[in-house]
Amino acid sequence: MGKGKYNLGSKLLLKLIVWLVAVILLGAGAIYLTSFLLGPPDLQMDQNTILYSTNEEVIGEERGPEYRQWVELSDMSEEIIAATLLTEDQNFYNHHGFDLKRIMGAIVKDIKTWSLKEGASTLTQQYARNLYLTHEKSLTRKIKEAFYTVRLEMFYSKEDILEGYLNSIYYGHGAYGIEAASNYFFNKSATDLTVAEAAMLAGIPKGPTYYSPLNDEERARNRQKQILTNLLDKGIIDQKSFDSALRQELIYAKNSPNSQEKIAPHFQDTVIKEAAELLGRKQKEVRSGGYSIYTTLNTKQQKLLEQQVEKTAQPETELEIGALALDPSTGGITAMLGGRDYNQSPFNRTTSAKRMPGSSFKPFLYYAALENGYTPNTMLMSKPTSFELADGNVYQPSNFNGYYANEPITLAQAIALSDNVYAVKTNMYLGPERLVDAAKEFGITSKLPAVPSLALGTATVNVKEMVTAYGMLANGGHELQGHTIEKIVDREGKTVYKHKTKEGKQKLDQKTAFLLTQLMTGMFDRELDGYMSVTGSSVSDQLSRIYAGKSGTTNSDSWMIGYSPSLVTGIWAGYDDNRPMEKVAESAYTKQIWAGFMEAAHEDIPIENFTAPSGVVGIPIDPVTGLRATPYCESSRVMYFEKGTEPEGYCTEHYHQEDKDEEKSMVEQLFDLFR
Repeated sequence: MGKGKYNLGSKLLLKLIVWLVAVILLGAGAIYLTSFLLGPPDLQMDQNTILYSTNEEVIGEERGPEYRQWVELSDMSEEIIAATLLTEDQNFYNHHGFDLKRIMGAIVKDIKTWSLKEGASTLTQQYARNLYLTHEKSLTRKIKEAFYTVRLEMFYSKEDILEGYLNSIYYGHGAYGIEAASNYFFNKSATDLTVAEAAMLAGIPKGPTYYSPLNDEERARNRQKQILTNLLDKGIIDQKSFDSALRQELIYAKNSPNSQEKIAPHFQDTVIKEAAELLGRKQKEVRSGGYSIYTTLNTKQQKLLEQQVEKTAQPETELEIGALALDPSTGGITAMLGGRDYNQSPFNRTTSAKRMPGSSFKPFLYYAALENGYTPNTMLMSKPTSFELADGNVYQPSNFNGYYANEPITLAQAIALSDNVYAVKTNMYLGPERLVDAAKEFGITSKLPAVPSLALGTATVNVKEMVTAYGMLANGGHELQGHTIEKIVDREGKTVYKHKTKEGKQKLDQKTAFLLTQLMTGMFDRELDGYMSVTGSSVSDQLSRIYAGKSGTTNSDSWMIGYSPSLVTGIWAGYDDNRPMEKVAESAYTKQIWAGFMEAAHEDIPIENFTAPSGVVGIPIDPVTGLRATPYCESSRVMYFEKGTEPEGYCTEHYHQEDKDEEKSMVEQLFDLFR
């Protein structure tokens, strides 16, 4: 009777075991079949986006919420690979995703404790969890993990899985992946890790907080010794290397991802924003998308610009400065400063702030004037003038410090001296709508009111659109799009965007653009001094070549924008709260920064001239009369005219003055004889 019960119990137990095995086999079969049908899982995960300068130097690394740097398996030290495998998964190359022996041991412990705390995860399982799942302890998550593990092993090589694991595992302190960890702890690449350093890092993922040497060095050292012992026992290292590793004193850099000063941070923010627009993605997706972005930044020019600002602006002032340099042949932004201190204010004053440009807006007016009958020697009266407007109001502009010629002056002198009365008269003559249209031709997109004062730059614009507009004069009138990106390559090495470098559409009249450029060189030419000095007189002695430009000043803004054939640069200065600039020195910052930067940036560039198009002639002109200069004129300047509009008459004023002086001298001599 007892024997029968025993046999019955044995049969039931056997049936239960067979049933369990069948269920396990069926479950495993279902998992593998489903995994096969689902195909390979996507290995895409957050990767840092790398930004490069024009000469392909790394200028920055953008990341999502996790700090990670991807590195190929071949670029990791052999020691870190071996140490990781011995510590985390010794049977990695022999299993198909699950270590059954370790799993059974873990199950037994879980049953005994009625918990799911005991882990037996293989490296593949951990990688699956890092890629697709949370770290919660639940049966549902473990089932999902099993599916992803099978799919990873089924469709990817062991090398792919190992590389992915080492690039995704968490090492604490915000560092994900071995490259980020190597940089954080030791300020070096994963390929350069010593045996001691590799063993220390390999011990951290088991408990990133618990085993971090920065939190408890003694505990971390004990774990490091255990890992070194495993490496010695397995013949990975010899006794000499083991002893040396134990003796090595580890120096921790604690190189936080935010501890290094960024190169051109305002520029980098602009790059990410532009890349997001080009790719149709969110900025955070670009930052963590693993892209390689090749930018237009010239690191030498960027450094020169920053140095010039630091050299010029007093450190204690709250005055802000925005600066932007651009290649007029391509539109590529070569240097950018969105503010004096990015850490205090990441707000970009070259792209996001809109301020009144003052007289730096006048070139758009004078382009329209040249297109509508004006020539460089067109003369208008410079004296206090009141303008009666259509609504009955009276508008009375004034010149700087109340200075006037009180006689007619040429367009050339009006630009060089920045005569406001001349500008408003011209705007009223042409009609303010023409100025609005001209500014739009130059690519100005900000809202512009068609009013008389627009000639004096009373609308608000940003630095980038102003510099880009001036770039169209520098390149002979071709359409220009200011940009920061030349090429974007995705994480697979595929070029997903490339800037077209072809010359833009001819937008401005080439001859008119050249004539205006020549007139704008006058701000640095003392031959055009009149009732006051030319506006660039304070920096003209610093300049070693011909530049064209225009300054602008309002109560709260100071501008200087100028260019050579190969570089255009704009500088703005002012207070963020729009309060007036009361110190004269602060108003002069923009010209000083501009002149210093332009000279330094052109130091290794051969002297270049603005090329005159056909149909334009250059003639020596007397700046006062606007007529052809003679040897008797006190000063003369070569001015350019569209052929057929050049003056035919010669200056006689200075010749007659010399006759009068000679006649006076003779009278004085006769008087002396009879005295």
